[in-house]
Amino acid sequence: MTRLLLAGLLTIFGTAQAVEPVNPPGLLPTEIARPLLEQDPGVAAARAGLDVALQEAGILDQSPYEWTARASGQQRRLDNGPRYNEWNVGIERAIRLSGKAAADRKLGKASIDASQARYGEALHESARELMALWVDWLAAERARELAERSVQSMRASLDAVDKRVRAGDASKLEMSIARAELAEQRRLDNDAKTQATTAWARLSTRFPGVQRQVMALPAPLLIGEDAAAWRDRILAQSDELKVIQAHMQMAQAHAERARADKIPDPTLGGYTASEVGGNERIYGVMLSVPIPGGARDARNAKAIAAVEVSRREVEFKQRELETAIASAVATARGAYDSLQISNEGAAAMQENAALMQRAYTLGEAELQDLLLARRQATAAMNNALQAQAAALQAYYGLLVDAHLIWELNHD
Repeated sequence: MTRLLLAGLLTIFGTAQAVEPVNPPGLLPTEIARPLLEQDPGVAAARAGLDVALQEAGILDQSPYEWTARASGQQRRLDNGPRYNEWNVGIERAIRLSGKAAADRKLGKASIDASQARYGEALHESARELMALWVDWLAAERARELAERSVQSMRASLDAVDKRVRAGDASKLEMSIARAELAEQRRLDNDAKTQATTAWARLSTRFPGVQRQVMALPAPLLIGEDAAAWRDRILAQSDELKVIQAHMQMAQAHAERARADKIPDPTLGGYTASEVGGNERIYGVMLSVPIPGGARDARNAKAIAAVEVSRREVEFKQRELETAIASAVATARGAYDSLQISNEGAAAMQENAALMQRAYTLGEAELQDLLLARRQATAAMNNALQAQAAALQAYYGLLVDAHLIWELNHD
């Protein structure tokens, strides 16, 4: 029944076509993991950065120019004549041309997109860390259980040696060797407990509020043959790539702005003046336009070159991600195969240790052979555990990168 269930799970989740969010066994539930991620300082900082980008976009949407009021007063003196108080007041403002306003709005939108992508990337990195620490802790707890079983098995072997010594079939030297081996197993057990405590300390300190819920370390699922589906899904969800793409959009907006800046913004104003003691009133409008120089063309050329740089950076990042994805898929498949081999070896070593224990009890084997079989079985079990943890890390890592868990998926 268990094999049939596992086969069903492999069929459902084990292919790259399964690009819908999943809830694999042994992983923290979404309702627990998501608050831990949102409370992470790095994620909170990225979320605050999004607010900054929204404010900046609002600033760019507004014209950078303000109204300027000016006033002046003067006194006119005539030779051998009267004196006249005169004044002049006016108001003026530079006008942002429509092409520049559109470029500024594009720049603001690109800034928001970049901040949203940085927030998503912060969530992604925090999720990878939470996943890794969670698996490390479960593996450490499992290693502690294996160490306890090894101590219990060695105690059983010590009892068998004691019976043979009492029966005169074994020497006291064998008893001393068995006790030394038990002490070594107890040391390893203490080391395993320390590592489990340390793993929990790392997890609970990095993500305060996580509940101590020890569960069985699950078996990873087989990755399907279609690596292209994983590549397409991860690339579509990659916030790291979206950050670079947003930077390219910002460069394009800057280029549009620089091209529009080749035509200077005009300044328009109006004024009124009183002269000759109020006997003359003057009303007028004022228009001024800077005469463009070569610096504007140079800034435009620089912005165009920056767009090409950004485009190449997007291509490089995509190539880099494709390489990492291909490596991750291959690693997950290889880790799964290694786990199957390790499990087969561990099962054989356990059976060998059990047979050797029985043979020693019946006086058909030497103590050194029994201890060697015990050590080999313990090493094989630990190797299988390490292979299981590595396979889980690889499998869960793909799920995190593809945003298939913990509601990481977004458009």
